[in-house]
Amino acid sequence: MSEAAASRPGPDDRPGAIDAVPLRHYGRWAAVAVIAVLALMLLHLLVTNDAFEWSFVAKAMNQSPVIEGLLKGTILVTVCSMVVGVVGGVILAVMRLSANPILSGVAWVFTWFFRSIPRLVLLTTMGVLGLLFHDGLSLGVPFDWKIMGWLGLSSDLRFLTLNANQVFSGILGGILGLGLSEAAYMAEIARAGILSVDKGQAEAAQALGMSSGQTMRRVVLPQAMRVIVPPTGNETIAMMKDTSLLIGLPLTTEMFFQLESIGSRTYKVFPVLVAATIYYLILTSIMMVGQYFLERRFGRGFAGKAPTARSAPTAAGLEH
Repeated sequence: MSEAAASRPGPDDRPGAIDAVPLRHYGRWAAVAVIAVLALMLLHLLVTNDAFEWSFVAKAMNQSPVIEGLLKGTILVTVCSMVVGVVGGVILAVMRLSANPILSGVAWVFTWFFRSIPRLVLLTTMGVLGLLFHDGLSLGVPFDWKIMGWLGLSSDLRFLTLNANQVFSGILGGILGLGLSEAAYMAEIARAGILSVDKGQAEAAQALGMSSGQTMRRVVLPQAMRVIVPPTGNETIAMMKDTSLLIGLPLTTEMFFQLESIGSRTYKVFPVLVAATIYYLILTSIMMVGQYFLERRFGRGFAGKAPTARSAPTAAGLEH
């Protein structure tokens, strides 16, 4: 028998089964016990404490003015403000990244101004902007051209005049105030998303003959969405909660304002606050579900998965 065969371990030389003792995590079980006790205490408080007045909470939530405020002042303003914010933010981000110093400077000033002002202060200021436009808010050239009057032509180059109080104090004012403020934040989010895309992507698109606009729409922005979507979802949730600040306009067609009015009339302040909390919890939960599916949709292809046979490049494909 050779030396190599003699050195091989035989069946009797193999180690036996290892009697492994599982690691006990006493800290985890202690934490679970503490959480369970706190949860039971909270449940006991919710069920037995008469201050909640659950019957009055349900009654307040089902009032017609409250539901109208939920649909108009909370949901509608949130959706429209985020549309203004997202579109404006993308435009501002592109302007910030522009080689034109004027465009870049204007975008920077806009972002600096609206990020500096608290939203409650901004909405309260917008509510009194009608003082600046006694004759209405006119669209067009804001002054008269005297030379046109000399020629016998109409010197009024304003083509539309709106009631400033209606524009700045109603739902439209809330959408403008919150939307412009959100655009300043979305500009930074969109700019970070655009910068996260490798520059080679844009260079390759331009080498194929795409213009700068086509490259941005078809190549850069779709890839930047995986970076933009998560913080945008958070901004949408924050926007929904910030609709409670519309009282600064003041806008009465808003859910929290209507619930506070019910609490003031009935002297039951705490139950209406519970009702508002429940509504905000429901809306936030729905938005979080939508954010999850959006993140999964735009995150496809970035999970680090190995390429499949269909997507893996082949030598024959590279030759072409």
